[in-house]
Amino acid sequence: GPKNVHVHISYRSVILIESQSKKRCCPWSRCCGMGDFRPRTVWLGHPEKREQRYPRNVINNQKYNFFTFLPGVLFNQFKYFFNLYFLLLACSQFVNELRLGALYTYWVPLGFVLIITIMREAVEEIRCYCRDKEVNSQIYSKLSTRGTVKVKSSGIQVGDLIIVEKFFSSLIPGSCFLRTDQLDGETDWKLRLPVACTQRLPTAADLLQIRSYVYAEEPNIDIHNFIGTFTREDGDPPVNESLSIENTLWASTVIASGTVVGVVIYTGKELRSVMNTSNPRHKVGLFDLEVNCLTKILFGALVVVSLVMVALQHFAGRWYLQIFRFLLLFSNIVPISLRVNLDMGKMVFSWMIRRDSKIPGTVVRASTIPEQLGRISYLLTDKTGTLTQNEMVFRRLHLGTVAYGMDSMDEVQSHVFSAYTQWWQKSGHSYFLSPAATKVRKTISSRVHEAVKAIALVHCVTPVYEANGVTDQAEAEQHYEDTCRVYQAASPDEVSLVQWTESVGLTLVGRDHNSMQLRTPSGQILNFTILQIFPFTYESKRMGIIVRDESTGEISFYMKGADVVMAGIVQYNDWLEEECGNMAREGLRVLVVSKKSLTEEQYQDFEARYIQAKLSVHDRSLKVATVIESLEMEMELLCLTGVEDQLQADVRPTLEILRNAGIKVWMLTGDKLETATCTAKNAHLVTRNQDIHIFRSVTTRGEAHLELNAFRRKHDCALVISGDSLEVCLKFYEYEFMELACQCPAVVCCRCAPTQKAQIVRLLQERTGKLTCAVGDGGNDVSMIQEADCGVGVEGKEGKQASLAADFSVTQFKHLGRLLMVHGRNSYKRSAGLSQFVIHRSLCISTMQAVFSSVFYFASVPLYQGFLIIGYSTIYTMFPVFSLVLDKDVKSEVAMLYPELYKDLLKGRPLSFKTFLIWVLISIYQGSIIMYGALLLFESEFVHIVAISFTSLILTELLMVALTIQTWHWLMIVAELLSLACYIASLVFLHEFIDVYFIATLSFLWKVTVITLVSCLPLYILKYLRRRFSPPNYSKLTS
Repeated sequence: GPKNVHVHISYRSVILIESQSKKRCCPWSRCCGMGDFRPRTVWLGHPEKREQRYPRNVINNQKYNFFTFLPGVLFNQFKYFFNLYFLLLACSQFVNELRLGALYTYWVPLGFVLIITIMREAVEEIRCYCRDKEVNSQIYSKLSTRGTVKVKSSGIQVGDLIIVEKFFSSLIPGSCFLRTDQLDGETDWKLRLPVACTQRLPTAADLLQIRSYVYAEEPNIDIHNFIGTFTREDGDPPVNESLSIENTLWASTVIASGTVVGVVIYTGKELRSVMNTSNPRHKVGLFDLEVNCLTKILFGALVVVSLVMVALQHFAGRWYLQIFRFLLLFSNIVPISLRVNLDMGKMVFSWMIRRDSKIPGTVVRASTIPEQLGRISYLLTDKTGTLTQNEMVFRRLHLGTVAYGMDSMDEVQSHVFSAYTQWWQKSGHSYFLSPAATKVRKTISSRVHEAVKAIALVHCVTPVYEANGVTDQAEAEQHYEDTCRVYQAASPDEVSLVQWTESVGLTLVGRDHNSMQLRTPSGQILNFTILQIFPFTYESKRMGIIVRDESTGEISFYMKGADVVMAGIVQYNDWLEEECGNMAREGLRVLVVSKKSLTEEQYQDFEARYIQAKLSVHDRSLKVATVIESLEMEMELLCLTGVEDQLQADVRPTLEILRNAGIKVWMLTGDKLETATCTAKNAHLVTRNQDIHIFRSVTTRGEAHLELNAFRRKHDCALVISGDSLEVCLKFYEYEFMELACQCPAVVCCRCAPTQKAQIVRLLQERTGKLTCAVGDGGNDVSMIQEADCGVGVEGKEGKQASLAADFSVTQFKHLGRLLMVHGRNSYKRSAGLSQFVIHRSLCISTMQAVFSSVFYFASVPLYQGFLIIGYSTIYTMFPVFSLVLDKDVKSEVAMLYPELYKDLLKGRPLSFKTFLIWVLISIYQGSIIMYGALLLFESEFVHIVAISFTSLILTELLMVALTIQTWHWLMIVAELLSLACYIASLVFLHEFIDVYFIATLSFLWKVTVITLVSCLPLYILKYLRRRFSPPNYSKLTS
């Protein structure tokens, strides 16, 4: 029986053929290079007979290996100007002339920074290694001379015969259905066929006995084509068969029926899915680049200050050495703690995202770029599985005079029931109404019945029976067991229609090549003979079927298709166009169903002409189409059906939030144009009052030019364009097209290849210079996710491929709103505040050093030595300054309610040259006040200048943190008190710098208080006045 069919499919690779666990393709580590690809001859079941070396079947997502880890991490750290500068500083302390105090003052901070970085990288690498290992050690069944053996994924070689377990058994012997959504985003099932001559072998083991080989083309990225031949040498005569895409199973596809025996043709990095994936780039956040830019400015300031100091000494003596000493002395201007603080801040932000109970299951894979989430301008999203659930639901049946929605399906059920009971109950149902009413009711009843019957017949769906604990498969098939039935078809739409007819009482229970069985509500089986089938194509946009009812012998021609083509085929009516428009606006996919009754003579005449046309050699397809069209005239319009691809939860409000936040949403999908447009309307990606411009299909430069001009005349209009037209436009008019597209409120690109999605992301980044975020859930979104500044993977039905390659992975699309509005916004604002405060902290002490040196005749002598200088940027001020990562300006609910707050961040105001300059001026003011104050008030006790100025400096820093904070958190108060306590406690150990007895005197206390007040009070007053007379946007919402 069909259950044991062994399908022999020359199949691409075995990395994946499992029902559930889909695997991702790897961005292969750089080291294994792509090499040159050549065609190959593969002997069935004999991997050892290979003529060239093939790559191992492993995936590897790690950036480093055991030996390159340390050198790699160190290189990535020191290639930044910032870290290299500190390395040179620390090394210079080994030269005696340049030495300024203890070695540890320079080496301890640097070592601390490096250890933190190395630990973070190591953790990410280990996680990566474990994920890869899990995938590479999945078990498969392999046919060998010893029978069936188990083999790990990494042990599979080209030429192996792998058995892929069945999902369902197939009804059509020797074929199987395949789903390719991981590769191209298309969600329908595709039919795959075996090599014909191997089908005749008695058992699968005989494949190893025959001498046969497959000749296959070289690996390439085209997922829609394949060229090869199959040769069996020991036949008499030898058998040759051509192989095409229909005989292949790609890796990353899912098989739905039959047990398949396949020969491995490509492995490892030669897989189609891998070749369609670009290498991941090392993402560096825009925020980090801006901070890097500021540190370069600070470095410039450092050099200038050192030169000025030496110039004021009139370049006396060995002035070049003096320049170096000053560079070291003022090295605090460029804060080494900035990197550590920001890196630790990022870890805290990542932890907060993971711990947020409102978005459970969110994973942060790239902890280096949480600030990017705070300033996204373009969001590029996939459709299938990201915006939609990829589950079709029947929503409406429309008969022209009456429409049935989800709530009135029971009426349809009663009509169908009454239609079939009137057959064998001559009395019929009177419904206790007057005869006239009964007649009207009957006509409605028979119309509903006709429509339901048509929907139950015109399709390519096959019911398949599986064994379930209670009944075995043969029995289930014989008795049409409801619990064991599964529908299979090339399109999910068709399945939803057949499932609906089952729900209203007319069930499709059996089907093969030339017959179909329906079961009525009363349990009778109706037999229909399939005379002809005209399958659906993209050109015809319709499908037809001619069936003979076995009980009555009448022949009917049923047809369903898109409203554009069906309008000319059905009889004239006044409601079709209007109702199709109404249903499309609701985001439903509309199909028009029609019928024509044929007499035996009409059918015989048609069949003769049809066979004749199919035999012609010239213009065959045209002649066949003409014959079919002779039937497609004056058909009776039965009904319209509306099917909805269900959206993910809360997609509409989320898109609304993103739109209000000033983010433009683009939808890039591999699906068809009609479906994509439907979803865009349904998800309110395109608002109700916006026009949609569907970009006509263009192939030449001239056509593209005309179409772009037509589009330019429209304003505030969403754009829908197909991948092919897009390619033509980008080839000839890249600049013009991107300029127009960027002005659109929404853009939908359909039938996009994976590499094309990545290309669009790249163009957006280059053309606009703005940040992009890509969201997807399938293997076909990986390239786009890796190319974008911020990649978000949705863990969906299509497996984990996208979420593993992404920087952030969420469980549902709706979590994106909170991820950006709350976490993105907070991370960016907090990092901006933190970085500027750390710069302020180091500039203060540098200003004091400058004042100190200039008072003492420009001597290159450090003001604070040894532990004081390390303690200042660590134990005394580290906690309060770092506690700024807990600060927030508005509650998260407010941030979600007013997404407009996010818009302010797109201009990059929290960290700009203006804010940087303000902080520099504050630092210079405070540093000068503290130093001059100390010098003025302590002329007599000059020895104590260190104690006074240092204490004032610490107090000023703590007060400044308090001034900067917008929302207090208990940890902030703890941090402030803890730092103060640490300082007071450590005075006991610092007697070499600070005289403890002097600190206890009253004069010390009042003088420090005065200095601190003068340095901080003016800023408190300014802050109050600013909040009073020019409050920022968020403060209006919090008050």
